[in-house]
Amino acid sequence: MHRFGVLGNITAMGTVRTFVLMAALTALLVFVGYFLAGEAGFVIALGIAGVMNFTAYWNADKIVLRTQGAREVTGGETSRLLKRYRSDTLELAKKAGLPAPRIYVIDTPQPNAFATGRNPQNAAVAATTGLLDQLDRQEVMGVMAHELAHVENRDTLTMTVTATMAGAIGFLSQFALFFGGRDRGGFLVSILVMIFAPIAASLVQFAISRTREYSADKRGAEICGNPLWLARALEKIDAMAKKSVNQRAAENPAMAHLFIINPLTGVSMASLFSTHPPTYSRIVALEKLAKKKQKAAGPIASGPWG
Repeated sequence: MHRFGVLGNITAMGTVRTFVLMAALTALLVFVGYFLAGEAGFVIALGIAGVMNFTAYWNADKIVLRTQGAREVTGGETSRLLKRYRSDTLELAKKAGLPAPRIYVIDTPQPNAFATGRNPQNAAVAATTGLLDQLDRQEVMGVMAHELAHVENRDTLTMTVTATMAGAIGFLSQFALFFGGRDRGGFLVSILVMIFAPIAASLVQFAISRTREYSADKRGAEICGNPLWLARALEKIDAMAKKSVNQRAAENPAMAHLFIINPLTGVSMASLFSTHPPTYSRIVALEKLAKKKQKAAGPIASGPWG
């Protein structure tokens, strides 16, 4: 009963947070529309925002997965690596008391992962081929436990809606340089709209992103059974992300906050979309959690399932 009450509160807070966020991003979109075409642009942008809100709520996960080139991993896979990835993730979901998520893989050498979906019943998790190739089994499990924690905490709806709407705002604002704002300040105003609308959308992302990562790290450590698995994974992913580029993420920077580690650390725009807390701080927190767990209950899990 207590667990049900806690989950109910989390769901309610997540819903409120999502609708507040959608309202903020709608306001940004309408702002861009006004400077593109005045009152007519305002009305058009408001209509577009309504359609986008509906689409984002019901289909944002599909949009994100398609944009990232994700392919579903099914029970018929022949690759031993993909079979293990799928079975371990399903087992972690079972341990967490979550419905089985859809499982995807993204063909890119940069190690990374994310979760999406409007609720646990419609959740999906995705890992890159780089993650599966370059991390060991325990580390992959730590990462997927972190993503399942986002699902359990109802972070995924907010994260996914933000990604799709902020991406649309950034795309539309680019047209301001060429087509808008001439009777409200001319060329200078157009440049300002083009620059500040994506930044404003990024600030909204920033506001929702950092604390949730610490929470998902902690819960992910509980799900997989060993905080050090995730700590090692974060250290490796962070180092490798600086040396490689996730091209699809670079083409859609508004989706950077979805990933466990900022996928743009290897490109110049990373600082504009820095939605993650410092990796070092996350690792330190996990190491402290591991020491506390070891002190309270003896040696922590050392094998795949302890």
